[in-house]
Amino acid sequence: MEAETSLIDSAFWITSLSILALLTLSAFFSGSETALTAASRGKLRAAHDKGSRGATTALEITEDNERLIGSVLLGNNLVNILATSLATALFTRLFGESGVALATLVMTLLVLIFAEVLPKTYAITNPETAAARVATPISFIVRWFAPVVSAVRLLVRGVLSLFGVQTDPDSHILAVREEIAGALQLGHSEGVVEKEDRDRILGALDLAERTVEEIMLHRSGIEMIDADAPPQDILAQCLQSSHTRLPVFRDDPENIIGVIHAKDLLRAMYGLLDGAETAADALKGFKVTDVAMKPYFVPDTTALDDQMRQFLRRRTHFALVVDEYGSLQGLITLEDILEEIVGEITDEFDPDAEQEIRKSEDGDYLIEGAMTIRDFNRATDWTLPDDEANTVAGLVIHEAQMIPVVGQVFSFHNFRFQVMEREHNRITLLKVRPLVSAAMQAT
Repeated sequence: MEAETSLIDSAFWITSLSILALLTLSAFFSGSETALTAASRGKLRAAHDKGSRGATTALEITEDNERLIGSVLLGNNLVNILATSLATALFTRLFGESGVALATLVMTLLVLIFAEVLPKTYAITNPETAAARVATPISFIVRWFAPVVSAVRLLVRGVLSLFGVQTDPDSHILAVREEIAGALQLGHSEGVVEKEDRDRILGALDLAERTVEEIMLHRSGIEMIDADAPPQDILAQCLQSSHTRLPVFRDDPENIIGVIHAKDLLRAMYGLLDGAETAADALKGFKVTDVAMKPYFVPDTTALDDQMRQFLRRRTHFALVVDEYGSLQGLITLEDILEEIVGEITDEFDPDAEQEIRKSEDGDYLIEGAMTIRDFNRATDWTLPDDEANTVAGLVIHEAQMIPVVGQVFSFHNFRFQVMEREHNRITLLKVRPLVSAAMQAT
């Protein structure tokens, strides 16, 4: 009885309370690490804007993740090792040599449950709130451990450099755009984000990565006005056209000398007709070049976001696209760029054209050859590559290395393409289906 009393003395209770305190500190470090690394900087920024001091401190200390993680891990390892050492000494005193094994087992369970799983589970449930709460004490710890952490960082980089690994503390593992895109794709797969919302946001993010060449109307589809045509023919063409702006050329369609707006044309002609006896006499001296606007040319390599800013700055919606040799390639409008974000925009003046994509009775997709690969992917959620071609027909020609004839079938990128219609050297209609789904149906 006296032996047991001598073992459980004040030193026993001091050691036990010290181990408990160290386990609490270990739980604090573990939970802080999880909260500060899992917290969304966007949500912390929103809390900072609302006046949260904890969120402000959390944003500051997460600027240098390497220093933060180094300080937290240093503190966590110190308290865990110290707690284990005290437990080993205590259990050895109580149980002799077998106390080492017993201390290892007990401390492993205590650290795993109460210093790792429990605090990290709590921190991951609401990382922004937890990060704001622990940011202030962690900021002091980061300052205190700064010299040791700096020395460790230098040592680590030196060791890694021996193996040819170079570290950049200022680089981010993922770019912001990739983080947003990944979150949207994950949200869509889980049913949280609607497909239309995902497509709009991704479309806006992609503007910097895409050029006007990818979405422009090709020169073969541009409706133009001949500057030397009779005024009555020019008026009739503008009235019959579904477009309000038309390029004006002279002698050669490559020689664009202006752009006419239907409203300017009608206003000018109405002024000549007012008070005249006959329309032919009034319009005899009319020159379309007198009311045409100066053409605005842009290179085909211009990024879409840059072009949109240029449209807004110049207060114009219409530009002609040229290549590096100055040859006309197509035209682009502000509406074309906006359609990359919000989808197809139509109004009562657009022609009643057939849909670019429709399903056949056998489940295959019938699409126009001129449909862009990006639009097709957005409509079907497929992943046809658009690195080598902008349109689906262009992809087929690129992969086939020839201009196919009607009826030819090709299989590449896990898709089956059948040429349904062709006009001269242009593929106008294709039938497409994924080979994977076809194989599954066969089985």
